[in-house]
Amino acid sequence: MQSPTDSATRASSAAPAWKSDIVSGFLVFLIAMPLCLGIAMASGFPPVAGILTAVVGGILCTWLGSARLTIKGPAAGLIAIAIGAVQELGGGDMQLGYRRALATITLAAVVQILFAVLRSGKLGDFFPSSVVHGMLAAIGVIIFSKQAHTLLGVTPQSKTPFALLAEIPHSVAKMNPEIGLIGIVSLVLIFGHLALSQRIPALKRVPAPLLVLLAAIPMGLIFDLDHEHTFTWSQSAYTVGPSFLVNLPGNLLSAITFPDFSSVLSGTSLKYVAMFALVGSIESLLSAKAVDMLDPQKRRSDLDKDLLATGVGNLLCGLLGGLPMISEIVRSSANINAGAKSRLSNFFHGLFLLLFVAFAPMLIHRIPLAALAAMLIFTGVRLASPSEFVKTFRIGAEQLVIFSFTLVVTLATDLLVGVASGIALKTVVHLFNGAPLRSLFRPEIETHHAEDRVMLRVRHAAVFTNYLTIKKHLLQQSSARHVELDLSHARLVDHTTMERLHELEHEFSQQGRHFRILGLEKHRSLSGHPLSAKKKTADANLGLTS
Repeated sequence: MQSPTDSATRASSAAPAWKSDIVSGFLVFLIAMPLCLGIAMASGFPPVAGILTAVVGGILCTWLGSARLTIKGPAAGLIAIAIGAVQELGGGDMQLGYRRALATITLAAVVQILFAVLRSGKLGDFFPSSVVHGMLAAIGVIIFSKQAHTLLGVTPQSKTPFALLAEIPHSVAKMNPEIGLIGIVSLVLIFGHLALSQRIPALKRVPAPLLVLLAAIPMGLIFDLDHEHTFTWSQSAYTVGPSFLVNLPGNLLSAITFPDFSSVLSGTSLKYVAMFALVGSIESLLSAKAVDMLDPQKRRSDLDKDLLATGVGNLLCGLLGGLPMISEIVRSSANINAGAKSRLSNFFHGLFLLLFVAFAPMLIHRIPLAALAAMLIFTGVRLASPSEFVKTFRIGAEQLVIFSFTLVVTLATDLLVGVASGIALKTVVHLFNGAPLRSLFRPEIETHHAEDRVMLRVRHAAVFTNYLTIKKHLLQQSSARHVELDLSHARLVDHTTMERLHELEHEFSQQGRHFRILGLEKHRSLSGHPLSAKKKTADANLGLTS
């Protein structure tokens, strides 16, 4: 029987959790609102579509998913797919393209729900790190190539990423001075906040998007962007007006748009269904795993359950006119840093967004598009930062080749082709490094038992294509307190497998169990990084053969 003292103690500890979740939810709302608007507009969707997605992700998905501290909403990582769907499916008619894109999101959501039912949360462990980061870097370049022109107040002529990048000098020369000033000030503020907050930790408590809005909205009022007019600067005439501000409907209900399923089974639509389902699921799973690592209480999420919540949320968003959602890493990290304790922080972030759009739509209308473009450029630059290339090179030169190849192919084609090409190249690299073809997907595993200790020996290769099988065998040893993985007979252990085994080692320790990797003494690391790929030396191979 519980004592009154125990109940009082629990009540007193519950109250601060509520307070923390409300505060963190509010701070995430301040970050999420401008980003949701910007992501929607960059995707070719109405601005309110981004808010709608975050509201569904916060108010509904909170109660369906198990990822306790993740924030669900639209993500910059899906901009390239969404705008591609709108443009390609609409054939020049953006409204028709938007409605047909909603149909592909709806069908992709059904696929995500099917993934969850089939317990495909393990997909997050399959895709090679270098390929995923190459894809994300390509998305960053795409975002930058499009938003640089919006920041300058210029409409570009080009459509492809390479052509858009080449057109930036022309847009700089033709920049609208007032819009460009708002955009440049916003850019300086957001990058300046990043630099100064590293020296002044207290600045991290002030969301950078809030600083941008506090500067950009008054500048928009000074330049009278509410009313269309012409001004002269340096003997050139420029026009500004409401088209440079966020445009919102009178209320959220009037923003609901139903999908057009008339061409949902066409080849083009099915291509985007596959991209929304695969890329959205991978990003969401990787984000949820990353947030688990950041959780101060080290709680682990049921990734299949979280994928189900994402799929259900996307189904509703697709049917009502919203963007696709994922478990978003940047907002989730801010959520944890703000002191979130439970899933209620995601709920409060969605609730604050709903209340703000319902009762203060005119304030949102005051936000200049150039300010939103600056926030998206910041996101794009971080995704494709030169430091990402350096970090990848330190892991191994072959990782940089795969990373760069994925990036270039994605920019030249699309995300699906880029990811597939990166995976194909990585497989070729493994064959070149000595992995036998027969063991790429079916590893040869021997199991040896001794009391509460189990040793698994992997022969030939331990690489990303067969890691899921290796992990399955390791997790089946649930009764053993000590689990060892002997890789002395593996010719090649790739970086993805090393990274995943390192994560698995952490999971075992959280369960009070021990996991150890053996047999890498005679392997040569392909770089100085502790988790680089390991290749067995020729002498060691001769010893095993003899």
